[in-house]
Amino acid sequence: MSALSIFSPAKLNLFLAVIGRRADGFHDLVSVVAPVEFGDTLRIEAGASGEFGLECDDAAVPTGEENLVLRAARLFAEKTGWGGGAKFFLEKRIPMGAGLGGGSSNAVAALRGLNSLAGEPLGGAELAAVAARLGSDWALFLPGGPVVMRGRGERVDLLAAETVARLGGQRVLIFKPGFSISTPWAYGQLAADGEKNYLPAAEAEARLAAWLGDAKVPAETLLFNSFERPAFWKFPALPVLLDALAKEFGLAARMSGSGSACFALLPAGAAVEAVKSRIREAWGAAAWVVETRIS
Repeated sequence: MSALSIFSPAKLNLFLAVIGRRADGFHDLVSVVAPVEFGDTLRIEAGASGEFGLECDDAAVPTGEENLVLRAARLFAEKTGWGGGAKFFLEKRIPMGAGLGGGSSNAVAALRGLNSLAGEPLGGAELAAVAARLGSDWALFLPGGPVVMRGRGERVDLLAAETVARLGGQRVLIFKPGFSISTPWAYGQLAADGEKNYLPAAEAEARLAAWLGDAKVPAETLLFNSFERPAFWKFPALPVLLDALAKEFGLAARMSGSGSACFALLPAGAAVEAVKSRIREAWGAAAWVVETRIS
């Protein structure tokens, strides 16, 4: 195999409880995370030995060594001793600074692709270990379906098949305003404001257990995001629109990750075009909107 194409999905945090700050400066969290059917595409071609390069169709995406795709490639070569090289071509669709995990997903796509090119030297657990070394939330993209993420994001547990079936195929509308939110800023605000921004671990686990334990409880009851408190305070355009969507269309809408992208679960018969129009009316022409499904 000398070339391949890897789908790199966006993700949504259906439940994201930040439960406290650790001694190492990271935060502990409990999160239900689901990949969606919308995302980027990473094409990989075998290249000169030991050389890695990246091109992207979005000029705003940095393509130097700071890009997570190339960082992943370097670490893969270091971990496996693989002497090959690769050229990466990224078709970028996931907006940056959105809380949709685009950069992490791209990096995991690179790890998976290189592992295939190299003849599968790493098993699933080893790939997860490499992913965890590079980023807190990278490992969540390896299973290919909804998971529960704990710790700083490196501990990933698969959901039961019946729970995955409850989420799989759920229609969802994802939308982002013309501005982004810095993840370090969001975590910094949580830490600066103290314990009031953290959901106690016992409460977070109880909420999760209640949803997991009753198949009749809809996904809408699970939705929660600790980052909404600081984000909504600084960017009131977010809660104003989410409240309007709830009142005018009956939609359960929340923010994903540290923002600024939000999402709404779409029931059967939802007036999707009217909802899209309402979003653009509120956020202007810069608003980005896409309809997709949970994988």
